[in-house]
Amino acid sequence: MMMDEVLKKINDRFGDKVLKVEKKSSRRAYVEIYPRDIVEVVRYMFKDLGLRFNIASAVDDFDKIEILYHFAYDPSGLIVSVRTMLNDKDNPSIDTVTHVMKAAWWIEREIHELFGVNFEGNQDMRRLLLPDDWPQDVYPMRKSFIVPKRDSRKE
Repeated sequence: MMMDEVLKKINDRFGDKVLKVEKKSSRRAYVEIYPRDIVEVVRYMFKDLGLRFNIASAVDDFDKIEILYHFAYDPSGLIVSVRTMLNDKDNPSIDTVTHVMKAAWWIEREIHELFGVNFEGNQDMRRLLLPDDWPQDVYPMRKSFIVPKRDSRKE
């Protein structure tokens, strides 16, 4: 499968749910969708198209949180990322995809912990990276995060 074929299949299946397609090269593309469509699109890419889930990532884009699910088609070296924007930075939320791809479980925990994104339906949002005494509602990957000053007397 080549990139044009993958993008055509996604566009044919989802039509107006696809907000934008950015083809960066012959082997790299972004497909932007609404957050409400994430489970359906991810399921199609993973189960029907047979793309391998690589990882998910998040970006604080000042007024919104961008979530990306990255997929690969190894035989032809394709990378297709599903992008969605969470516009409510005070309470960013999106459905979990862990029931589609179990491998998404730990990265959803990491994004929750570092960006404050709530993955609806993920029953295990325990801390993964930060210490247990880290303050609630303080997300170190947010642009609003202020790095605390170190007490030089302790060093």
